[in-house]
Amino acid sequence: MREQSERLGRDPVPSLLVSLAVPATVGMLVMALHSVIDTIYIARGVGTVGVAAVAISFPVQLFFLALAGALGIGGGSVISRSLGADDPDKANRAFGNILSMIIIVSLIGAFLGLAYLTPMLKLFGASKTIMPYAIDYLGIILYGTISFAFGFSINNIVRAEGNARVAMLTMIMSSVLNILFTPLFMFALNMGIKGAAYGTVAAQGITAVYLLVYFFSGKSSLSIRLLYLTPDFALIKEIMAVGASAFARQGSASVMLIIANNMLIYYGGDLAIAVLGIIHRVMMFTLMPILGVVQGMLPLVGFNYGAGKKIRVNESIILSLKVSTMISCAAFLLVMAIPGALMRVFTTDPEAIAMGQSALRIMFALSMTVGVQMITGGVFQALGKGKEAFIMSLARQVIFLIPLLLLLPVLFGLTGVWIAFPLAEMFSFLLALCLIKRHRDYFFSDKLSRVKLCSETSSAANS
Repeated sequence: MREQSERLGRDPVPSLLVSLAVPATVGMLVMALHSVIDTIYIARGVGTVGVAAVAISFPVQLFFLALAGALGIGGGSVISRSLGADDPDKANRAFGNILSMIIIVSLIGAFLGLAYLTPMLKLFGASKTIMPYAIDYLGIILYGTISFAFGFSINNIVRAEGNARVAMLTMIMSSVLNILFTPLFMFALNMGIKGAAYGTVAAQGITAVYLLVYFFSGKSSLSIRLLYLTPDFALIKEIMAVGASAFARQGSASVMLIIANNMLIYYGGDLAIAVLGIIHRVMMFTLMPILGVVQGMLPLVGFNYGAGKKIRVNESIILSLKVSTMISCAAFLLVMAIPGALMRVFTTDPEAIAMGQSALRIMFALSMTVGVQMITGGVFQALGKGKEAFIMSLARQVIFLIPLLLLLPVLFGLTGVWIAFPLAEMFSFLLALCLIKRHRDYFFSDKLSRVKLCSETSSAANS
C-alpha cells in the first residue's frame, strides 16, 4: 500500500489537498454534528442542568483528547516524514510505540479519574445542582477512555499515511453510532444522562475495533508487530517533541474551561455554564472545517518536507491559508447574522437564548483570524519544529486567554468572560504573523519556484 503515500509527493497539490482535506472536513463536521445532536438530546431530555453537567465534565474529555492528540499528531508527523524519506521501518516503529503509549496512558488516566471523580468535579466548578448529573455522566465516560484515546490517535495515523478515506469513515462511523445509540439509551431504556454517556462509550468501542481490523487486514502502509511495541525512548522523545504542541493546545483548553466555568458560576450561575456549553458546540460546528483543512495539510507538508520538495511544501501551506481564512470568515458572518436562531437549535429556555445570542456575537467578533492561527500551528507540527508549534499551541489558551479570564470578569463581570475570547484571538493572530515572518522561507516561495511548481503540476496532470 506504499502507493497511497507516494502520491503525496507526486500528484498536483490542489487536488491532493482537496482529496485529503475534504474527507477530514466531512468527518469533522459529522463529529461536530453528533456533539450538537447529543447536546439537543440532553437539553430536551434532561434540561439545562444536563447541558451544564456535560460542560463541567468536558475538561476531562479534553484532557484525554489532548493526550491522544499528542500521540496521534506527533506520531503522524514522524510517520509522514519517515515515509517521505523512504524509511518504512522507522514509520512502523513509531506506530508501535504509539500503540503502547495509548494503552499505558489510558489505563492510568481512567484509574485516577475514577478514584478522584467528585473532588475533580468540584475543582471544575460543579455546583450542588450540577454535581449528581456530572458524576453520572463522567463516571461512565471514563470507562471508555482506552477506546476513545485509541480512535482519536489512530485516526491521525491513518491520515498521516495518506488514507484520508478510511480516516473519514472512522469519524463518520463513530458519530453516526453515537447519534443512534444515545436516544436508545436515554429514552428507550430511560437512562437519562447516563444514556448519553453509554451511547458515546459504545460508539467509540465499535470504532476502535474497526480500526484494528483495518491494520490487521494489510490495507495499511503500516503493520502491527510485537517487535514494534517495544519502547524506543529516542523515538518517543521525537514523537512527543512534536505532539507536545497538540497536547498544549487541547490540554490548555481543558485548564481554560475549568477557569471559565468557575468564573461563570461566580458571575452568572448554572445558566451561564450551560450557555458556554452550547456556544462551544456552535464553535465546533462552524470552525471544525478549518481543523479538517489542517488535518489534510499535515501529511502533505510532512511528506514533501521529508522528501526535500520545498516548492510543494510552500504551495500546500499557501493554499491551506487561503481556504481556512475563507471558512473562518464564513463562520463569522453566520454567527453575526443569526445568533438567536443558533441558540434556539439547542434550547427553548428564553433566558439562555437571550444570554447566548449576546455572548455568541462577542466571542465570535474576531473569529475570522482563527484560520491563520490554526494553519500556522499545523505547519510547524508537520515540519517537526516542536518549539514553534508549542508556542502557537500555548498562545491562545494559556499565554493570552487564561490571564484575560482571570482579569476581565473582575472589571466587567459576566461580560468580561465573553470579551476575553476575541481579545485572545487578536493577540494570537498577531503572534502567528510574527512567526510566519520569522520563518517566511517555509511559508512562501519565490516567483521562480512558483513558475516551476506550475510546470510540474501541469506535467503531472497531463500524465
